[in-house]
Amino acid sequence: MASEKKFVTEKIRRVLLKEYIMSKVSRAGFGGLDVQRTPMGTRVTLITERPGLVIGRRGEAIKSLTKAIENDFNFSNTQIEVQEVDNPNLNAQIMAEKLASALERGWHFRRAGHSTVRRIMESGARGCQVTVAGKLTGRRHRREKFKSGHIKFCGQAKLDFMERGFASARMKPGVIGITVQVMHPDARLPDEIDIIPPPELAVTPVEPVVDTEKEREAKEEKRAAEAVEELKKGVDDEEDKPKKASPKPRKKKEPTAGESEETPRKRRKTDKKEKAPSEQPEEADGGKKDDTAATDKPAVEAPAGNKAIEPAKPKEMTKVEEKLVEPAAEGVPKAEPETAPKAEPAEKRPEPEEKKDGKPSKEE
Repeated sequence: MASEKKFVTEKIRRVLLKEYIMSKVSRAGFGGLDVQRTPMGTRVTLITERPGLVIGRRGEAIKSLTKAIENDFNFSNTQIEVQEVDNPNLNAQIMAEKLASALERGWHFRRAGHSTVRRIMESGARGCQVTVAGKLTGRRHRREKFKSGHIKFCGQAKLDFMERGFASARMKPGVIGITVQVMHPDARLPDEIDIIPPPELAVTPVEPVVDTEKEREAKEEKRAAEAVEELKKGVDDEEDKPKKASPKPRKKKEPTAGESEETPRKRRKTDKKEKAPSEQPEEADGGKKDDTAATDKPAVEAPAGNKAIEPAKPKEMTKVEEKLVEPAAEGVPKAEPETAPKAEPAEKRPEPEEKKDGKPSKEE
């Protein structure tokens, strides 16, 4: 039980400290209080809308506040730090105090509630709720709520993202309690899911190719220039190359045994073609050649300055060619001319005897 009492007494002391500082720093816009124990002493962080009023001239106000905390609440070696609020419209405690002061100055509770909600939402909050409870218009107590956006009433989301501020307005009919709850802009609820899209492929747009007359002419000129350059390069390369040496004359191959056997046959064929005009059969009149045929032909008239062209004479065979042709001809058997078969003599029949009166007989 001793440890539980110790926790309870510590909490009570912190609540009393908060109420005391709120009463002392009401004009500066109290935004929150944080108490931390350190080996060096107790650190008190005070969040206000106007820190200059808390510090005072030459720090006199903060010094007096430090001495009061040490004497009244038994905090040893107290150090007070004053911080300024970044955005007062998102601080639930500051907005609750402003709404209470507006009601004390005579604003209607509906007008004051809606204006407070609008200011909070315009500052970027995800949601807020303003509750005004007390004797608002009559003798009976009633409650009015003004809300907008997302609001969490329970669970871990409320503990993490919802900030609560409370203030009271003292009116003639009685005290009106004001509660403001604000959800921070950076709050991320558990049901929110971000779908990451796939990376987009970088596609470069292809521009349509439109060839104008000038572009076509330029392309043709470029191609012609490239062709001329290639021709020049080819000519330069040919000039730079060393001249090739003239090929050496090839030696004539000596005829082999196989070639020597074939040559007479080839020559025989050529000799036959050459001898064809001279081997014509002799005419019936004594077998003499018509030597006048060659002499009677007139010589072909040659153009001026040239000699007359004589007709070609048949080539005569040399003795060597005749010797080569003869052994080849001896090996080939001569084909005997085909003769028609001789008809056998028919049997002679006895001639019929003529009758004396010269009439043929019955046998005939």
